[in-house]
Amino acid sequence: MAERIKLHPETPHQKRVFEIVDALKSGAVLLMPTDSQYALACDYQNKKGIDRIRNIRNFEKNDHLTVMCHSLQHAAVFAKMDDQNFKLVKRIIPGPFTFILPATREVPKLLVNPKKKTVGIRVPDYPINMSLIKTLDRPLLAITAKLQDTEYGDPSSGNREMFLSRFEHFVDIIIDNQQPLADTESTIVDLTNDEPELLREGPGMLKLAEAIAIEGRELVNGIQL
Repeated sequence: MAERIKLHPETPHQKRVFEIVDALKSGAVLLMPTDSQYALACDYQNKKGIDRIRNIRNFEKNDHLTVMCHSLQHAAVFAKMDDQNFKLVKRIIPGPFTFILPATREVPKLLVNPKKKTVGIRVPDYPINMSLIKTLDRPLLAITAKLQDTEYGDPSSGNREMFLSRFEHFVDIIIDNQQPLADTESTIVDLTNDEPELLREGPGMLKLAEAIAIEGRELVNGIQL
């Protein structure tokens, strides 16, 4: 049974953050709120934790996982960005955006798409996430929390308590921000081609469009219907 820890969404108590980080260092898997939906998360170096999260989500090896960082400079350690993409990402983050970029050697192989050699990068605009990452002093592996073919296994119902309870036997810690459930996943943008390609539409689309326009680039719609 997972431990339920309540954290204030804007000012998380540092003592509780330390406790969660100690658990992360010991191999814990979390269910945590983000600036979009709840996510499954662990230390990005935790191979067993990554395997657990893949099993929870029924992910294949080619499915992208996301490295959650605390800043652009932090993200640049794990993803290769040319000047054009660096400037674009700088205009957009922090926020509910995941960028697909070529992975550097700092990214564990378990997190790298084996065919494309890419990784998802995210810098959230959410105090709980930022506090955990900075205290841990390395990134989190994070992916949207869902349970396939399970009633209340995703947040679309809006029933927060039922949703959180579905993960009690899958994770070690549930971080409860005591806020209504967000029902939209992060926006995903592929930056591995000449122009940014939208893979999933989510929050922050106006900010994304404005940044791309300012940089004189064009957003390609890559969403498969």
